[in-house]
Amino acid sequence: MLQDYEITKLESNIWTDRLMAIAEFILVLFLIQSALLLFSGQAEEEEEIRFRILSHSNAPADQKLKEEIQLVIEPMINQAISQAESKSEIVDNLAAIESTILETAKSMADGQDVSFERTAALFPPKRSGLVITPQAPYDAYILTIGSGRGDNWWCSLFPRVCFPDKEVEKEDDEKVTFFIWEWIKSLFD
Repeated sequence: MLQDYEITKLESNIWTDRLMAIAEFILVLFLIQSALLLFSGQAEEEEEIRFRILSHSNAPADQKLKEEIQLVIEPMINQAISQAESKSEIVDNLAAIESTILETAKSMADGQDVSFERTAALFPPKRSGLVITPQAPYDAYILTIGSGRGDNWWCSLFPRVCFPDKEVEKEDDEKVTFFIWEWIKSLFD
């Protein structure tokens, strides 16, 4: 016959239990994030063609000139993209309008030097939804006004996502709070 023995319950510390619950929760979040990145990162499309406009300086007049040029050449680029069905067609269409874009920008630049070239350019990392595009050299068309030392914007021409996101600028004004972080902070208050 088995001997009876006494089962004792170890006293648990409430802080230890909370820390374990938080650690388990964070581990689950990391696993979910890893799975999302794994599945969303695998759907790579063709290498994108990007477009960048570099203004002469950060002076308001130079930034305004950059925006005016962008507004004029945007329809030309959109038309070239909409008529294409592949990256090679986009490249051909953009090559056909390169001189028009350059002449248009030169006529608006009030005598400043303007260059328009296709090159491998280093772009900063960018997050779009769940997809993070790493910093790397990308195939790009670069329109440089004057010295090109001012703030700039860039976009992808393939797929058909281009020109500055107006919604992103609005979202930056709102204060962002994270429920999980607020909950963790409340545990220690």
